[in-house]
Amino acid sequence: MCGILGSVNLAFSKESLGALAHRGPDDSGIITEIAGNHRICLGQTRLAIVDLSPSGHQPMVSACGRYVIIFNGEIYNHLELRGKLPEVSFRGSSDTETLLYYLAEFGENGLNDLNGIFAFAFLDKKINTIILCRDPFGVKPLYYWQEGHRLVFASEIAPVQKLVNDTVSLNNLATLLCLRYSPSPDTLFKKIHKIRPGHALRVKLNDCGLGLKFRPYAFACERAAAKFSFAEAADNYGFLLQQAVKRQLMSDVEVGVLLSGGIDSALVAKFAQMDSSRPLKGFTVGFTEEDASDEISDAQETARQLGLDSIITRIGFEDFLEIIKACVAIVEEPLATTSIIPMYYLAKLAAQKVKVVLSGQGADESLGGYGRYQGELLHRFLPPALAVVGNRLFDFLGLSNDQLRRGFSALRRGDDVSRFLSAYSVFSDHEIEKLVGLRDTHSLERVQYFYSLLGCSKIKTSVERMMAVDLRMNLADDLLLYTDKVTMHFSLECRVPMLDLDLVKYIQSLPCSFRVKVGQSKIVHREYAKMVLPDSIINRKKKGFQSPTKKWFAGHGPVWDILLAKEAKFASYFDLSEVEKVLLAHEKGINQERQIFLLLCLNYWFQKFA
Repeated sequence: MCGILGSVNLAFSKESLGALAHRGPDDSGIITEIAGNHRICLGQTRLAIVDLSPSGHQPMVSACGRYVIIFNGEIYNHLELRGKLPEVSFRGSSDTETLLYYLAEFGENGLNDLNGIFAFAFLDKKINTIILCRDPFGVKPLYYWQEGHRLVFASEIAPVQKLVNDTVSLNNLATLLCLRYSPSPDTLFKKIHKIRPGHALRVKLNDCGLGLKFRPYAFACERAAAKFSFAEAADNYGFLLQQAVKRQLMSDVEVGVLLSGGIDSALVAKFAQMDSSRPLKGFTVGFTEEDASDEISDAQETARQLGLDSIITRIGFEDFLEIIKACVAIVEEPLATTSIIPMYYLAKLAAQKVKVVLSGQGADESLGGYGRYQGELLHRFLPPALAVVGNRLFDFLGLSNDQLRRGFSALRRGDDVSRFLSAYSVFSDHEIEKLVGLRDTHSLERVQYFYSLLGCSKIKTSVERMMAVDLRMNLADDLLLYTDKVTMHFSLECRVPMLDLDLVKYIQSLPCSFRVKVGQSKIVHREYAKMVLPDSIINRKKKGFQSPTKKWFAGHGPVWDILLAKEAKFASYFDLSEVEKVLLAHEKGINQERQIFLLLCLNYWFQKFA
């Protein structure tokens, strides 16, 4: 979707909307409206999934002509919401029409009732107001740029760039090098921003200009402790997960599953297959080289056990180098997450067969699946002084486990926010200053924002506080960001049942010990999985969705030539002698794959966007 407030040639509006054709190849529309003394251009490209008829066309205008909406995503509970609108005579069955009339009836108060993945703009011409809104976990991105009487917004950066000029923010670059992603509302630009997950931007179209007001609207912070036995908790968890999958199968087109070798996607696949009268398609990506991260054989066995059709693809290092530049252009924001590349090939494969896929993403943040949560659990038992000794021992022995190194460094910090930030950091403050000549000044503030908003000071344990922040930051601006951009590049919608609102609220009401303990993670999740999945799936070693970049980046290969090229734009922002030190450290056995991948992404980003 794309919107423009202010004077602009209609031809430019169409060109800007055309940059989003991949997000909606089935239909498109653009209209111009007048509200007060403001001219508003709204455009939408449609991927038809629910109600394939013309009654789902966008932009959609209410029967009375007062309200207009453009909407990207899905409202999974839209049929329930229709039950609250008995006076409305609906023309079709699309969730867009439901959302239009629900907002017309309940306004911003209705936002809390939406269970789905979405970014939308809702215009009320009578009161001269536009509401821009992003879903609670940020599955769907929403960018904006504002200056004076002009406002431009879109689902991606490219349409905005066609209408405005912006420059690189060095402060935001430093933050990116710390966190591995640009935290909302930041991008690498000075004036192009992202609306935060679970936030709405109310734009008042005043005679003298635009009045912008942000507000959070949806946070699963209610922590009335659930009083269940562990066995009851596991049963309830399973019921809610099954309902979430069933809800997200809402579609008038075929739905597939992104299938890894792990428990998360296996549970999603099992429940999806239970609701299907024919075998669902399960899509898996692996590697041509032998590597421990390859999941094809495990995924094929899962598909066989659950009754899915297994469809696979493989990639190698040559594919990686060939496609990384394209991925940077697609994602539009540099990331240190190497799984972007296998996701590209996975989405390309799936899009040849279906228009919608379900993913197992989103379980680790709410259920304590990452290694950093184990480190945070140790914080209660490990004095900061001992953590300092551990860190020095790592340096003295030259140990190369980057995750453990960061874990010990984080445990030296007394306050939550500083400790969380240290655990997240890709490059240290000292390294960032050497690389780009300035220190990161924003990261702490960005983490603190969600820490305060989520009421983390009232949450009992620090590991639950960390998981709550991750659920709103790292997930939205890293994993979900690239998943949406890459899948939608191939006109494929990816849904995440693990982030169903009812399910997440339930998980967050459980005692921490039901979720994560020292040496155990995703406890209630695994307990329920034991009830419904074969042992052969349950007892596999977790591999994660990764690529063998640690091995690929070793040695003086093409990556060195790319990153140390003095004539590249990258060289005008980075000290190449410091970049070379990162490459040398990796060669010596200190794993720098995330650091190198981020630098590669930045190199190609400067070529494309700067």
